[in-house]
Amino acid sequence: MNIAIGVGGVVLALVAALSGAVTIIIGLRYSREKLLILGARYSWLVLAGMIMATFAMQRALITRDFSIKFVAEQGSSLTPALFNVATMWSALEGSILLWGVILAGYLIVVNVKFKERYTDPMVAWALVVMFLVVAFFALAMVGPANPFQSFDPPMGYDGPGPNPLLQNHVLVAFHPPMLYLGYVGFTVPFAFAISALITGRLGEGWLLETRRWTLFAWGFLTAGIILGAWWAYDVLGWGGYWGWDPVENASLIPWLTGTAYLHSVLVQERRGLLRVWNLSLICATFSLTILGTFITRSGILASVHAFSAGGFGAWLLGFFAVILVTCISLIFWRGDRLRSPGGIDSPLSREGAFLANNLAFAVFAFIVLLGTVFPLIVEALQDRRISVGAPYFERMSMPVGFTLLFLMAVAPVLPWRKANKELLLHRLEWPAWGGAVSMVIAVAVGARGSVPLLAFAMSGFAGMSAARHLFLSIRRQGLRGVLGRSNGGMVVHLGVILLAMGFVGSSSYVDQGSYAMAPGQTVRIAETDVTYVSSQIYTHPNRIEEEVLLEVNGQMLTPAIERFIASGQIVPAPDTRVTLFEDVQVALLDGPETDSKKIVVQITRQPMLIWIWLGGLLMLGGTGLSLFPRREKSHLSHGRASKGTSRALRSTQR
Repeated sequence: MNIAIGVGGVVLALVAALSGAVTIIIGLRYSREKLLILGARYSWLVLAGMIMATFAMQRALITRDFSIKFVAEQGSSLTPALFNVATMWSALEGSILLWGVILAGYLIVVNVKFKERYTDPMVAWALVVMFLVVAFFALAMVGPANPFQSFDPPMGYDGPGPNPLLQNHVLVAFHPPMLYLGYVGFTVPFAFAISALITGRLGEGWLLETRRWTLFAWGFLTAGIILGAWWAYDVLGWGGYWGWDPVENASLIPWLTGTAYLHSVLVQERRGLLRVWNLSLICATFSLTILGTFITRSGILASVHAFSAGGFGAWLLGFFAVILVTCISLIFWRGDRLRSPGGIDSPLSREGAFLANNLAFAVFAFIVLLGTVFPLIVEALQDRRISVGAPYFERMSMPVGFTLLFLMAVAPVLPWRKANKELLLHRLEWPAWGGAVSMVIAVAVGARGSVPLLAFAMSGFAGMSAARHLFLSIRRQGLRGVLGRSNGGMVVHLGVILLAMGFVGSSSYVDQGSYAMAPGQTVRIAETDVTYVSSQIYTHPNRIEEEVLLEVNGQMLTPAIERFIASGQIVPAPDTRVTLFEDVQVALLDGPETDSKKIVVQITRQPMLIWIWLGGLLMLGGTGLSLFPRREKSHLSHGRASKGTSRALRSTQR
């Protein structure tokens, strides 16, 4: 029954998506308003179909319906309830189903948002693009990524359950959905960008329609990346949180291009500049989410996150190629209409700084993309396997990181069009003091090394620039001064700076070592005393846990080794002592020996690591503030805002 419901739901979504796209195209071709309205309403059938399929899969997982191959390979009667639900996105077919149902949800939200404008060609073509993207994923679920293939289980069969690393931490229930809400969310601005190219309405109108959608998608992607780093830190037991894994990179690359887009779109809204650049960035961001899905789901690169996918990798690569060719062709076709009405008056201006910022993000994205796909290129051309490790990414990205910190400090103090040097030096006085004080404090607490000290100084420089912007805004507008994209963006900048300082501190001054310990023995690492107190074995329904009790500077930690019964796999379960200034994580490498009770532990001390999570939280808070428009306090300010809106409308009409 679950197979019938699931297949029926996928087929319904596929037929509805294709019908909606075709109906709208015919309505546009013959100017039939009723067909445009009818076509838009097919989105409800798409959502119904995806919900049916998702319900069937969750029902099959909960009831352990091993007649479905996906459940037989990923499910188990021993899997706890929370992780049983999360099993759907722990492997290829279920993760594509998650993509489909989230995309159907976005389609409905767009449908409701623009329900009074079904006959507007801009909205109509955007819906067509979204219908076609839904149709691709629904077709994939009918073909190579079918989550409802049948299976004939032998008597008494029980599945192995999901990968143990995906069922021993609560974040697995939240990290992938957040990541997908970001990935899939970029479909909306992409659809409107393609619609603008098709209709020739290439002013600033399509930007105004999608700027909040882009912020939503970027915010979810940011949350997904931060939660993924937290999961890696808490689960993998290697003492780190970011290893430049191909799947980590696959989420970072569209985040970088999406961040560049959010900056440069301000220039187009304000000055009507960078039209080709913005269209290219949003098309690149969506394309890179598809390429990232290929890297993650094709099984072509080894990763703790990656899933083997049979022929689905070729489907994704083909879809990526179609998107790329379509975007390039449309931009080339509309090239004459994409010319900006003016140019950047001076590099010493806010738009000049935004352009430099965009180039830095583009270079950063290219560095990460090249390092991620280079092994594939070498294997395809020379039939040999190579790997690109963390040293490449860190060495190549370091200059770009410093450049971005510098631009984060300078851009907020620059006026539009042109600035004179005297004004710039005056406005940079506070930030310069912030950088100097940061370096002095870093030296005072024992920081050493030219690169970390420069990073702390640049972080203070950029942080004080953002703080100055917020202070002046709050002084003029009160608490309303933190609302709006500009001020919310400054809060995001503060979060990025906090995260950067945490990254530099934790990676530059890390102490790590492995120690064999007997009961009662104490070891010392970087002024941290670790004492082995006792050990205990616990039996859970799905795993056997060998746990040791350690005293770390007066606090008890309980790292463990977990042996999962269904699969027989062994995974670590580290424990961490967290303070505002340092983390001490202990991972149990070898459990207690039978007679001596000796253990082997890995102890990792990293200063300032919690600043990464606090910085991520601040970034999300700033994103939320950016979604709310700031109302000006005075009539004069309102007049200026109205004039700016009028300019945007006139530009849209042009």
